[in-house]
Amino acid sequence: MLGGSSIKVFSGTSHPEIAELIAHRIGLPLSKALVTRNGAGETSVRLGESVREADVYIVNTGCGPPGLSVNVSLMELCIMIHACKISSAKRITAVIPLFPYARQDKKDKSRAPITAKLVANMLQNSGCNHVILYAEPSVLHYIRQNFNIKDVVIVSPDAGGAKRATSIADRLGVDFAIFHKERKKANEVSRMVLVGQCEGKIAILVDDMADTCGTICLAAHHLVEGKASRVIAIVTHGILSGDALKKIEATKGLEKLVVTNTIPQHDNQRACNKIEVIDIASVLGEVIRRSHYGESVSRLFHEVPY
Repeated sequence: MLGGSSIKVFSGTSHPEIAELIAHRIGLPLSKALVTRNGAGETSVRLGESVREADVYIVNTGCGPPGLSVNVSLMELCIMIHACKISSAKRITAVIPLFPYARQDKKDKSRAPITAKLVANMLQNSGCNHVILYAEPSVLHYIRQNFNIKDVVIVSPDAGGAKRATSIADRLGVDFAIFHKERKKANEVSRMVLVGQCEGKIAILVDDMADTCGTICLAAHHLVEGKASRVIAIVTHGILSGDALKKIEATKGLEKLVVTNTIPQHDNQRACNKIEVIDIASVLGEVIRRSHYGESVSRLFHEVPY
């Protein structure tokens, strides 16, 4: 229980907009911090106020600041954590909507690193006590608010996302389907087979990330062939690299791609009118409030604070 200590919410430079929304949700202004970079590319952080005995939350996500790489954002986060640690903060929590290197979370081939574990160790060694990253309640809320649940089927575009999709389907009380896919090489799908029934249903593809969008667009095409009445894709993180936006626009059966604002999406929305954004700041803000006052966070797995 940290109810007796003050809350400080700091923002990194990767996604200041969501930090502002989170701070507004809990009724606090963002705390002051100056982040600069010198000619050699080194990051410097100066805290603009005391954090002694404070409960500190630092918001930075897994994309680079404008024009810079995710590695800059990660190093900036570690330096901000360290600055708070040596300034005698009572507890430090990193709020990371998109965890850097999250896709490298297992040893999938010989001599491959587990980079997500390395990042977690970096955060811990910098002085981080906890990490907050969670968006599923917002996705559940969006589906309940925008669709007739009895007409919905949740579809996983691959076996790797089956656990995520079944979790959402179970909480909504709807049917579930899955695609089996074969790849020629990474990020290139050669063949997909639908396992499950989607005819006459609103097929909602759910995934953690949309990067090149090859899988999602191919899955949408197969769902239309399978006579789904509507096809919508909902993903947590809209990376949308390369020609992903062109693929989305060109996929006639895909009604829209819904992404959360774990990373900035304004440019993508301007470039593609099929992109819709779910705001997860209210969930993250409520997690911070509950964490600070020692209340249950697990309740948010089933409900959204609006």
